[in-house]
Amino acid sequence: MRALLLRPWIWAWAGAIAVWIVTTAATAGASAGGLTQAAFTFAAFSVIVGLGQMFVITLGPGNIDLSIPATMTLAGTVSLKFMAEQNGLIIPGLAISLGIGAGVGVANYTLIKALRIPPIIATLAMSFLIQSMAIWTNRGLRVKPPEWLASASTGNLWGVPNVAVMAGLLTIAAWFLLERTPFGRRVTAIGQSMAAARMAGVPVDGVRLLTYVLCATLAGLGGFVLACFSGGAALNMGAEYLLASIAVVVIGGSSVAGGNSNVPGIWGAALFLFLVVSMLNTYGFGAGPRLILTGLIIIAVILAASARRMEAR
Repeated sequence: MRALLLRPWIWAWAGAIAVWIVTTAATAGASAGGLTQAAFTFAAFSVIVGLGQMFVITLGPGNIDLSIPATMTLAGTVSLKFMAEQNGLIIPGLAISLGIGAGVGVANYTLIKALRIPPIIATLAMSFLIQSMAIWTNRGLRVKPPEWLASASTGNLWGVPNVAVMAGLLTIAAWFLLERTPFGRRVTAIGQSMAAARMAGVPVDGVRLLTYVLCATLAGLGGFVLACFSGGAALNMGAEYLLASIAVVVIGGSSVAGGNSNVPGIWGAALFLFLVVSMLNTYGFGAGPRLILTGLIIIAVILAASARRMEAR
């Protein structure tokens, strides 16, 4: 039990479970099923983009991708417009969204490496360019997804939301990539010490490029799925995932200094963030108190995890 409590990601899950209990208590358990399904549904989108952000943050201090919301918007908009509600164009549409994400990742790292721009500035600047492209492509129209995609993205598999199933499979793949492949070990090594990794023969530039491409590709996938789930692409559809993609990484127990990631914590943090908002809405808190309490609860969870890590040392 002590070893379990010392794991940083366990506190995100503990917080999510505690908030779920408090929320369902308000309705004497009547809302338990609906709340659980909604939590896994909407947390899935934060998980998809959070996994990519986690890889980037693992690269070390200063590495962060702020172009995720704009990438989601552009990928969702262009792919849905291309498919034009035709089921036969689903696979090419998905390929377009992934291709847009990969292209954004290459462009991000080109700015970072070639122009020596800090990642936070480079990805922020790129987000403005991408969002402008999305506006030009969308032109204020809400293009609907193909009927099969709309049904599949909002459907369930044995009671589990399809989007949560997909996010779960991506989580397993991310864990395997990070923990069981040379690429994952190289990402961690760079985050712990870029200079030491370079001296050890790690192709630092190549690994960083692939990491930014992976992050942006997951953002493109997230935008594609979100657009299908919500019934169409909107110009502000990715806005809430800028902070969410970072928050799930930090609350999930990954180190913002890099070199240490916690894949299981991504899910715990995503569920926790959704459930906190649901709990405060259930108990009738206004917008102002809700934001304050949300911040205080998040700080409490982070402090609890940090205290346990200090005890372990």
